[in-house]
Amino acid sequence: MGLNSTSEQLAVDTLRALALDMIDKAESGHQGLVLGAAPMLHVLWTRHMKQLPSQPDWPDRDRFVLSAGHGSALLYALLHVAGYDLSMQDLKGFRQANPKTPGHPEYGQTPGVEASTGPLGQGFANAVGMAMAEAHLAGQYNQKGQQVVNHHTYCLVSDGDLMEGISHEAASLAGHLKLGKLIVLYDSNDVSLDGQLDLSCSDHVASRFQAYNWQYIRVEDGEDLAEIDQAINEAKADTEHPSLIEVKTVIGAGSSLAGSHQVHGNPLKADDIVDYKLDKGLSSQTFYVDRQVYDLYRSSILTSQLASYEKWQADLVNYQASYPHQAQAYRQALGGWLPKNWTSQLTPYRVDETGLSGRDASGEVLTCLQDILPNLWGGSADLASSNKTTLTNKGDFAPDYYQGCNINYGIREHAMGAILNGICLHGGSKSYVATFLAFADYLRPAMRMAALSKLPAIYVFTHDSIQVGADGPTHQPIEQLASLRAIPNLNVFRPADANEVQAAWKIALMARDRPQVLALSRQKLAILAGTDRLADQGVARGAYVLSPAQGHRDGILIASGSEVDLTLQAQEQLRALGIELAVVSMPCQELFNEQDQAYQESVLPSCEKRRIAIELGASQSWYRYVGLEGVVLGLDAFGQSMAGDRLQASMGITVDAIVRAYYQHFYPSSQIALQADRYQAIASWAGPS
Repeated sequence: MGLNSTSEQLAVDTLRALALDMIDKAESGHQGLVLGAAPMLHVLWTRHMKQLPSQPDWPDRDRFVLSAGHGSALLYALLHVAGYDLSMQDLKGFRQANPKTPGHPEYGQTPGVEASTGPLGQGFANAVGMAMAEAHLAGQYNQKGQQVVNHHTYCLVSDGDLMEGISHEAASLAGHLKLGKLIVLYDSNDVSLDGQLDLSCSDHVASRFQAYNWQYIRVEDGEDLAEIDQAINEAKADTEHPSLIEVKTVIGAGSSLAGSHQVHGNPLKADDIVDYKLDKGLSSQTFYVDRQVYDLYRSSILTSQLASYEKWQADLVNYQASYPHQAQAYRQALGGWLPKNWTSQLTPYRVDETGLSGRDASGEVLTCLQDILPNLWGGSADLASSNKTTLTNKGDFAPDYYQGCNINYGIREHAMGAILNGICLHGGSKSYVATFLAFADYLRPAMRMAALSKLPAIYVFTHDSIQVGADGPTHQPIEQLASLRAIPNLNVFRPADANEVQAAWKIALMARDRPQVLALSRQKLAILAGTDRLADQGVARGAYVLSPAQGHRDGILIASGSEVDLTLQAQEQLRALGIELAVVSMPCQELFNEQDQAYQESVLPSCEKRRIAIELGASQSWYRYVGLEGVVLGLDAFGQSMAGDRLQASMGITVDAIVRAYYQHFYPSSQIALQADRYQAIASWAGPS
């Protein structure tokens, strides 16, 4: 039976009608892409996608990412008719609090949805990450004649996806890496939300992608199923280049608003939907699927893919017999397991006034673990030598060495973040990315999606404060820590010394459903007394008493990162003046917030109102810990170009400033005068009354 037969067309039109019914019932949605792109996705799913709805987590399945996530109704219709665990009742709950059919696709909620998409361009980069993960795993585990990793990554993009800057970054890297198993279908309808595409864009897409070292294929008629099929076959045949298939479509095809930007997100009226169905020869009944459509989908998928799945299982058995060590590592990688005693080589650091920087301590962790964790890989935005993130004996991930573990992302931060998400979504490895903390803003949208999707992404952000110094305020982070802490389901660690760095890495590598930020210093940090014993448990709980008061406690000093050492020095100065304070290291506010009340009370007793928090960053995230009666010594202004220590002093974060702030706030001049025996010593810190 030909691809352009009546039964195939019935299936395409049924997908369209189902999606229209979903949007109409919800009184919300985007039918423009749904009507135009249905033919290409029908061909992809019935003729090319290696998938098995009964095994949605099959490791060697093909991946499909709907980067144009506003077309979610079409994806849900596809998943339903293909036999995934998505019922007609689920479709009827589209955009209406049904967890399986949210407004845009969300990973982990709907079987068959491979990525959370909606912010345009990110799904494109996710797909690049998935293709990189496939290539990397194949390079690591496939043996001659034994291929346990061999699948494609497909992605559907819109004009809007390709206008986003992230698509340029990701496409450039994908072409450079020769990701031949990445195939992108471009729904090219020349219309965006506000009007015709030429209002804002006149790119020559073919030239652009060919310049990126992609194969470019054009389908003139987006309704011609056979032409689409031929194009996908041509793309699969080229294993040296990723492929972009530009499919010329009509937005809202077949509807009364076809070709108009008005059909992008304005639901058709009920009468228009009935007319559309009747014009296509469909039943006017809502949420109706003819049995032959179910049969076509499920027989075409089962016939071709059940055999593929069973062959993969048999190949895996043979692989186990021939390569037991690699098979064990592969299973471990797929399960996200860590080897037994994997932290045994991470020995505590002893007290050392010289110490080492946070980034150097992080680099030592990676060097120590690179052979223990063979599934660990990652890279930096052209800053690996500065971020200290190179795995020294693992080679570079490159077209001639996909098993390499160092990813040279280049200066493509936004794409880097979304590619990391794709790697995490694919599964089979643990990965990280790195840049300077001030540049975290460049990949923040991807970090938000990682947190939303509950991905175990790891971000190594070095140069964590104004101690960057002479590079100036453009490179000195101020608001970044507070803004990252505002993202739900994201842990932000700012370790005080090398022992806390180790502890933070342990937590990051064990994480399964939450991304982790490691904000690390460029300057050296002293190894602090007590962290060799307390850091592992203390960092895991977000905050801990590093140095308790001796005897009666007069107050609490709280700090993170490099300022913990300053705070300990201030504790000694205040002790000399007869004031006993406890010092709390708080490397991760998020984890501390999750502790039970008893633990929180043991660290920050509610009866103790005299509290000061100290951090080289915006102050706003600290007020919940000091309360209305407490003080925050932070930075709420940009820095300057000068030596880091001098700049820090000029901005009021010093031992003297901590002592002065404590006295000025908690011992006003009227009270100081009553303490005659200590007045001279106090005055030297408090300044003029």
